[in-house]
Amino acid sequence: MPIRCGIVGLPNVGKSTLFNALTQTAAAQAANYPFCTIEPNVGNVAVPDPRLTALAGIAHSQKIIETQLGFTDIAGLVKGASKGEGLGNQFLANIRETDAIVHVLRCFIDDDVTHVDGRIDPVADAETVETELMLSDLESLEKRVPALAKKAQQGDKEAKVQASVLGAALELLRQGKPARLTEPKDDEEARALRQAQLLTTKPVLYVCNVEEASAATGNALSEAVAAMARGVGAGAVVVSAAIEAEISTMEPADRQEYLESLGLHETGLARVVRAAYDLLGLLTFFTVGPKEARAWTVKRGARAPQAAGEIHGDFEKKFIRAETIAFDDYIRLNGESGARDAGRLRSEGKDYVVADGDVMHILHGA
Repeated sequence: MPIRCGIVGLPNVGKSTLFNALTQTAAAQAANYPFCTIEPNVGNVAVPDPRLTALAGIAHSQKIIETQLGFTDIAGLVKGASKGEGLGNQFLANIRETDAIVHVLRCFIDDDVTHVDGRIDPVADAETVETELMLSDLESLEKRVPALAKKAQQGDKEAKVQASVLGAALELLRQGKPARLTEPKDDEEARALRQAQLLTTKPVLYVCNVEEASAATGNALSEAVAAMARGVGAGAVVVSAAIEAEISTMEPADRQEYLESLGLHETGLARVVRAAYDLLGLLTFFTVGPKEARAWTVKRGARAPQAAGEIHGDFEKKFIRAETIAFDDYIRLNGESGARDAGRLRSEGKDYVVADGDVMHILHGA
């Protein structure tokens, strides 16, 4: 299952338009009124990576298979969502099931597209949604922490760990700060914090939806969002959902010319995916052969057996070693044979930390 990002934001900021463009489908209804997305729409997006084409060319691979990033289009949040306003807590539950939050902010002025609050202020919009997420977490922890503290007093070691780290998160939320600022004391507390699935511990990527004319450079509104994002350690990327929607209907051969006519070198999809990868601490490794060249995703810091497990669960359990070639060596030496002859094919064991671009052949037991 791919890493999943939840697309959130206030109504009418371009969430469903962006989702449709990213997934190149019309699965999500895009309309100019609040709550047009009633159920979360889910789509998987192939992650563009030009390295795959280069690898496949050398190996004469019959097929190219990109790794994927998942997106869930979640209905617009409004002030009071944590108390059931708008369509309420069901959408907060949808966010809870994602790995990261892609927060779309309206950074364009268009009198024909209504704003739920009657004004264009993306920083204030971001604060509105963040407040609702914090209120939801606050309500959740005010119920859970006292129960955990009681269990901890009765000698439950796991509850003691949870009560400690979630109690610290609760104090931050009471001060109007997100739970992601919690500092676990050790690995056990860090794991307990992750397992709590708090909304405000999830990493956030702000997507500034600008008008077409500002797609290449951004505008004053997107610059204000970028400054805010830097201040809270979040990511920010500028996209024109209208342009992405147009590109998604074009033939692949026509897209680059269209992008260049707008002063762009790549699609908004590429920028969003790359930013999401950085935000989530992900990297890509490859498997290459005559049948297929394929990209796989692991967390930075993953070891070789974990990478093997992405290919097949049994490979992790029965891992022996990984024959590994750096991407640059594979290209420079014209494939596996050249890399082997030059001494650039390495035999890596269970402690090897996977590097971005590694070309790996996993050896495993029967």
